[in-house]
Amino acid sequence: MPRFPVTALRSVDLGTPDLDLSQKFYSEVWGLETIARTADAAYLSATGSDHHAVALHRSARPELRAVTFRIAVPADFAAVAADVVAAGGALLSGPKPNEAPDGGVVMVVRGPEGGLLRFVHNDVRHLPKPPLGDRPERLAHVNLNSNDVDRSAAFYEKALGFRLSDRSKAMAFVRCNSDHHAVVIADADVCGLNHVAFMMPSLESVMRASGRMIDAGFPIAWGVGRHGPGDNVFAYFVDPVGFVIEYTAEVLQVDDSYVVRGPDHWVWPSGRTDQWGIAPPKAEHVKAAQLAIRYADI
Repeated sequence: MPRFPVTALRSVDLGTPDLDLSQKFYSEVWGLETIARTADAAYLSATGSDHHAVALHRSARPELRAVTFRIAVPADFAAVAADVVAAGGALLSGPKPNEAPDGGVVMVVRGPEGGLLRFVHNDVRHLPKPPLGDRPERLAHVNLNSNDVDRSAAFYEKALGFRLSDRSKAMAFVRCNSDHHAVVIADADVCGLNHVAFMMPSLESVMRASGRMIDAGFPIAWGVGRHGPGDNVFAYFVDPVGFVIEYTAEVLQVDDSYVVRGPDHWVWPSGRTDQWGIAPPKAEHVKAAQLAIRYADI
């Protein structure tokens, strides 16, 4: 296994025009737990050891404010900062003490397409909770829209030390540990957030959590199915303010022996949208939601 200076996707910062509504949804319906709250932000954890998986911030519109990764050792801050600048990004701040509830040391950069990336080290961790069959354990991946997929994938590889796992016609899948992907980059006319995926303990847990969502009035937006690249089970939903979110499980684990496959490999028979052949075509309103969330202008 190669050494990764960035070792994991930790959390996302989302802007919401209705902070109370979003907090209520993610804590009472989606399956997270509120662990800190200020007048303008709420921090919600999954059952794993990460301080939080989602930070919700009061904003005028739904927006992606930042994606946070965990860095391997303090010495990697300087190397990553230099590589980010060399690859067309910008160092905005740090490394410095993090004033947010997760603590530790934080560095913030802006990627070449405008999104903010945060890198933390020695942040607050929790003892993992006992497995809960229908609750997320951690973030699985973040899917970002890009008007130049190969340029974006190259940035993650050159600046952050990620490895390309697979490249389909519309998406690049890059990783920073044994998970097949931590970031997916999707071809789009706009740059921003496509969706956020949450890791579940099992296929059974994806199904039970999906049932809970349906009971609460949130129908499955796409799925249930099994993806090609990554081999993971999925069920997509749209949250109350328009973010597309995913329950996923059974993500493929890879190492240096994994063979990267290109667009010619990842082809389905006509009309099929997943390996199993049971996921219906994605509805137009879901496609629109996956293009609607832009990077915050901060």
